Amino acid sequence: MQKMYATRTASGSVLLLSFLLNGATGFYLPGLAPVSFCEPGSVQTAKDNEVLPDCKSSIEMFVNRLDSVESVLPYEYKVFDFCTVGSEKRPSENLGQVLFGERIEPSPYKFDFMKNEKCRKVCTKSYDTRKAEDKARLDFLKKGMLLNYQHHWIVDNMPVTWCYDVEDGQKFCNPGFPIGCYVNEAGKPKDACVVNSDFNDKDTFYVFNHVDITIFYHVVENEAAGARLVAAKMEPKSYKHTKVETTDCTGGPMDLSNKFSGEVQIAYTYSVQFVEDKKIRWASRWDYILESMPHTNIQWFSIMNSLVIVLFLSGMVAMIMLRTLHKDIARYNQIDSVEDAQEEFGWKLVHGDVFRPPRKGMLLSVFLGSGTQIFIMTFVTLFFACLGFLSPANRGALMTCAVVLWVLLGTPAGYVAARFYKSFGGEKWKTNVLLTCFLCPGVVFADFFVMNLILWGEGSSAAMPFGTLVAILALWFCISVPLTFIGAYFGFKKTGIEHPVRTNQIPRQIPEQSFYTKALPGIVMGGILPFGCIFIQLFFILNSIWSHQMYYMFGFLFLVFIILVITCSEATILLCYFHLCAEDYHWQWRSFLTSGFTAVYFLIYAIHYFFSKLQITGLASTILYFGYTMIMALIFFLFTGTIGFFACFWFVTKIYSVVKVD
Repeated sequence: MQKMYATRTASGSVLLLSFLLNGATGFYLPGLAPVSFCEPGSVQTAKDNEVLPDCKSSIEMFVNRLDSVESVLPYEYKVFDFCTVGSEKRPSENLGQVLFGERIEPSPYKFDFMKNEKCRKVCTKSYDTRKAEDKARLDFLKKGMLLNYQHHWIVDNMPVTWCYDVEDGQKFCNPGFPIGCYVNEAGKPKDACVVNSDFNDKDTFYVFNHVDITIFYHVVENEAAGARLVAAKMEPKSYKHTKVETTDCTGGPMDLSNKFSGEVQIAYTYSVQFVEDKKIRWASRWDYILESMPHTNIQWFSIMNSLVIVLFLSGMVAMIMLRTLHKDIARYNQIDSVEDAQEEFGWKLVHGDVFRPPRKGMLLSVFLGSGTQIFIMTFVTLFFACLGFLSPANRGALMTCAVVLWVLLGTPAGYVAARFYKSFGGEKWKTNVLLTCFLCPGVVFADFFVMNLILWGEGSSAAMPFGTLVAILALWFCISVPLTFIGAYFGFKKTGIEHPVRTNQIPRQIPEQSFYTKALPGIVMGGILPFGCIFIQLFFILNSIWSHQMYYMFGFLFLVFIILVITCSEATILLCYFHLCAEDYHWQWRSFLTSGFTAVYFLIYAIHYFFSKLQITGLASTILYFGYTMIMALIFFLFTGTIGFFACFWFVTKIYSVVKVD
């Protein structure tokens, strides 16, 4: 059991840091106000003796998509032929939920508040392996158990968790539970089959067709508002039910042998009980999921490790700025005679070439525009997440916020691209603005579209509906593109960026460089330190994404974001100074690629993570993993590269603006 869920235990994916930072009770986000529940027919009245209209007696259970750590492909609940309801309307979903592939549906599991149930039947599913249709449905259910697909149920906008013991006597609460498990031909139980010693038949599947649900509630004091639900826990079980029609929850486990042929019936049942908990308040009801996730110490270790790197780099930069540069500038500014001027060396010698337009200036300006768009989007999204507005209870809010911000930030992207392209001496402004609008977003959309085609072909719930694709294209073409044109208009309208020194007409010859000052070694070394600041946090992020867990460590993530910005800036400035001292003035692309190379290390780590941490099987899942990883690597490349370029641009402009140049 401990080995089976090692990946989930390491994920630490439901840390509600905003509640800890805010420490507020009674602070409710829009649309996330508490719901009160009363017993059916109970006397819960207001001052005018009227029954409170907002006090509900019926509790609805919603079901979400099913996913697995062994497959990237999520599926809708009804695909596995579980008990469903016919005509009830499913809740509306926002853009973020659709992009993440969430498919929330009503379920036949419905309870009355404070009414305990024992072994209540939901439905019975019958299969005849001699019929092709029934055999296909049963085989798909077996495939789901073999790949350890997980249910995700929701009560009062709160996950129903399965809490079990793990190593060192700790308890882990998983916001999902398996549909079943498998004992292989050698008699070795796989995944959740280790929880029951009765699961011992070889080459046999066991269906978890019964759940014991415990709902914890808290009675609101000093108010006639009934009770509020503060936790929902469950335990999956397997019963063959000696009496399928009356469901007595007796008999052995519900087994499905691979060698079995004929008719089989699976009865789905549940038991529910209500328990009062006076300690948990509604505002902190998600905190119990943290019982098994003591990863705060690991996070702080990561932060301290990153801070050490930042302090080291800051010391190096300060030494250069305060000692070397200060002495150089003072010496250069004291030069009066021509003879002394001939003794110039180092970075002063390239003052006539340091602002020479780079090769492929069009492409660099486009990258800078897209990187600026991504940088501002990331900063604002993480800022709102730290304030608690993008909590897990507000499903899909994180992705919705990011997409909307990206669309609305077309103006700064167009402005930055136009300004730098004009300073590079470019004149093809139409090409520049079109590339800013379509190059990087087009690559991301093309990759995403190919991944979506694979999901469509596999029948996955993560496949985006055609209408949503049209809506995204409409946001892109009708809002982002016009805003980019507006930004480019103002960028080209302004005068070019004024440089502190003039550029010579004839380029200066660059002397032979040593191995350490050549472009490639410097770029490769430049990405190591920024990656060292983030790789621990990166592990938690990848664990959350590919283990299909919730992520809410945004407080730590925002701090790591700030550290990453500082580290990329300082590492790039250091290498830029060394290259200028070696009389190599090609700093524009080098500064972008130096910090942008962090994305290459991210890609290498993602490949290592795939082969060492994940259990993903199947060609489609492998293609999807690397397809989505390439999107993340491209976004990370533009983000970090832009940080490095702006830091180096500021540094170069600053040092040459304080030197007297004849």
